Amino acid sequence: MPQVVTINRPDVVALIEAAAEKLTHGNKTEAVALAMKTLLEADARTSPLFGAHRGSVRTLPGVDLTRPTLETEPDAQSGRELEH
Repeated sequence: MPQVVTINRPDVVALIEAAAEKLTHGNKTEAVALAMKTLLEADARTSPLFGAHRGSVRTLPGVDLTRPTLETEPDAQSGRELEH
């Protein structure tokens, strides 16, 4: 069942028209739907994921999960040329 939403603020209408032209070839309804979907997905991602809160992961004493795993700097980050 379709619902109608009227937006009268000139600044909001201009934003919708600009986004519609750039993202959906002028389809304002699709541009608004895309914006709402993106906002809802961003809101859903703010909840903690596994391991994202204190106490969710247990390690052995002396293990530091924030320390780099490689003892040497990878060649890709050093800027050195590799010999082939």
